[in-house]
Amino acid sequence: MYQLELSDFTRDEFLRDYWQQKPVVIRGGFSDFQDPLSADELAGLATMEQVESRLVSFVNGQWQAEFGPFQSFEHLAEKNWSLVVQAVDHFCQPAAKLIEPFRFVPNWRLDDLMVCFATPGGGVGPHIDLYDVFICQGSGKRHWRVGDRGEHREFAAHEALLHVDPFEAIIDVELHPGDILYIPPGFPHEGITLETSMSFSVGFRTQSRMNLFSALADHLIDRDIANEMIEDPGRPLSSAPGEINNADYQLIKQQFTQVLADDALMRAFIGSHLSQAKHELDRCEEDIGGYTRGDVSQILKQATEPGAVQPVYNLQRLGGLRAFYFSDMLASGVCYINGEPHPFDVGIAPVIKLLCDQVTLSPQELTSWCENEHFIDFITEQINAGYWYFA
Repeated sequence: MYQLELSDFTRDEFLRDYWQQKPVVIRGGFSDFQDPLSADELAGLATMEQVESRLVSFVNGQWQAEFGPFQSFEHLAEKNWSLVVQAVDHFCQPAAKLIEPFRFVPNWRLDDLMVCFATPGGGVGPHIDLYDVFICQGSGKRHWRVGDRGEHREFAAHEALLHVDPFEAIIDVELHPGDILYIPPGFPHEGITLETSMSFSVGFRTQSRMNLFSALADHLIDRDIANEMIEDPGRPLSSAPGEINNADYQLIKQQFTQVLADDALMRAFIGSHLSQAKHELDRCEEDIGGYTRGDVSQILKQATEPGAVQPVYNLQRLGGLRAFYFSDMLASGVCYINGEPHPFDVGIAPVIKLLCDQVTLSPQELTSWCENEHFIDFITEQINAGYWYFA
């Protein structure tokens, strides 16, 4: 497990003074840092159809970008290119552990773990992101420049690369293994590799009003709800047919506000929308549907029996799976997993909270639940869907 070491401020002070406000360098954030996966393993992920990856290079004064899956990397030069792979936490459990130290930001804000392998001179160019990111330097060294938030002209350096004009740096540093650079949305930045390196970016998504309203509209359409028509009995005589008067404006506006004021509808939308995985989940097809209630119960009981000599299994959440609850609605018996509501018996609400809060549950944490039939029913269904597994 990676331990985040903050010497200049506490987590509370970071959230108060830096989060979404200004960038900061955290020297030695991870001591004795070791890459959780090798460059060859990252390249292997980039050959997979379900993995989002790209190669970015700067050759003869021109930026180039290619999207995976890739068949080979043998044609590449020794300098000036980067391999970027998204959602590595979905496919590599050791790498996913890098997210754990940043759980002081709630899980619904988490985007993914992006990993970059770069040769000397490699980078993706100066750009602006619309999300918060902790860039953790792995092996090698990288030079980073970060500018201030403000009016910056963006342009297409390549059809797949949106760059920003040159900027004055407010941070100009060389990152070594274990160093972390936090950058909030809207700050221009550029990283250039000094020696062959790996970097690991823990990103936190943000949502625009446009995206939220678009997703809400999709939610209403998919479920065929909020179909109530505007009604205006007793309408007064109109003397100006071309006018949308204030009373009519308020009547139309009320159609929107009634949806937003419907707590049950909005919670169902928010829970489903935020728990939907952004990238494909790496579920083990061989295990899907392969467990009975008896199988699951037996595994849990064996792990908690005194003096047990058989293997002891942790209950592990699938990499990238998003599972949430509303704290004031746990007693209503519903949580949200991978974009869908999942009902449960209210008696197991405490262990549902654990499942959503923690990626891994030990046998000891499940001792009081291993004979609860409602929990066994629930977790068997989740295991058979490929969302949790015994590790």
